[in-house]
Amino acid sequence: MLLREYGIAKQDMLKALAAYYKCASIEYDERLPIPPELLNLSPDSLSTYQWMPVMKDKSGAVVIAARNPESPAMRADVKRSIAADRFEFRVSLDSDIQWYIQDFLHAKVGLLIGTERTGLAFWRNTMAQWRTRMACYRTDLAKARTGLAFIRWGLGMIAISNALLQSKSTSSNPFLYFSVLIAGIIISFYGLPQYLNIRKSRLTPPGNQTLVEVTAATIQFLEEYHFIDGTGISRETQGTMLARMGDYLADHSTYLNPTPSSKTRTMFARERNVLAAQRTIAACYRTIYGRARTGLAFIRTGISFTSIGIGILSYFGFGLLTSFNIWLIAAGLLLLVDGTLWYWPVRKEQAEVPRGIAYPESGLQA
Repeated sequence: MLLREYGIAKQDMLKALAAYYKCASIEYDERLPIPPELLNLSPDSLSTYQWMPVMKDKSGAVVIAARNPESPAMRADVKRSIAADRFEFRVSLDSDIQWYIQDFLHAKVGLLIGTERTGLAFWRNTMAQWRTRMACYRTDLAKARTGLAFIRWGLGMIAISNALLQSKSTSSNPFLYFSVLIAGIIISFYGLPQYLNIRKSRLTPPGNQTLVEVTAATIQFLEEYHFIDGTGISRETQGTMLARMGDYLADHSTYLNPTPSSKTRTMFARERNVLAAQRTIAACYRTIYGRARTGLAFIRTGISFTSIGIGILSYFGFGLLTSFNIWLIAAGLLLLVDGTLWYWPVRKEQAEVPRGIAYPESGLQA
């Protein structure tokens, strides 16, 4: 009550209790390795007298955290429960002793501080695995765009040689023109397998909605460990699911304070999870934009194919290479349609990037 209602600092409380009982104080730390031989205890006895063995010092004395270090009943219970030659009794707050007891009893998630951090670590791993999968997906998309760039390069050389072969200057140096044609074909066929492999493996690639839904599943830990009721923050509802998730996270990182009973490291663990969730949403945005860039690369390649085919056909007319020009136009149109299907669903996401992903306003402080 003194901590919550009167705002007395915990360290001041421990100093006052240590001076009153004329002994050292101790607070909860889950990093303390409690020896196994000290854990053969009765839960009823621990709860009755509010004490807990926490460690052995270098001299072999068992350190006992107790609410009242001078209690004769508590000291007698300690000697009955623990076989040791020497004891060192330190005063501790009730909440700290309860945390030690809960660790010993393996309390449920939400009551046990260490177990809660274990759950948070599990969700961080889950989000990291999903971000890794999205990074691999973006790498595949980048490979496809690189293959398309090689195809456009080779196509440009083929178009140049095609135009020169149909011009009147062919007889001057036909070997040079055919060399350019062969080089263009080699470069195009170097990039074509990269595109076809990615296109084959991504024949039915996960769309934007699938990426968003899986991202939402990886951050559902917020329902267990974070509570946003009563934040007092009103915000216009975004139209897309991903943008709403981003604004939902901004409430946690900016406005939600930890409960008074939370330990500092647990608060930091929660904050790390929120930051990991924000990185996951940002990775989802990058993946969606990677799909859009790949679609735009399809469109650029399609425009190159179509424009070169139409240009050569209209300039030189029908001839020996007419079938090649028609193939260029058809392939370009197919790439245009394919690229539009990849890019179009991303357009609505661009206008609603959440504030948690964009730069924060100057008046907000984390």
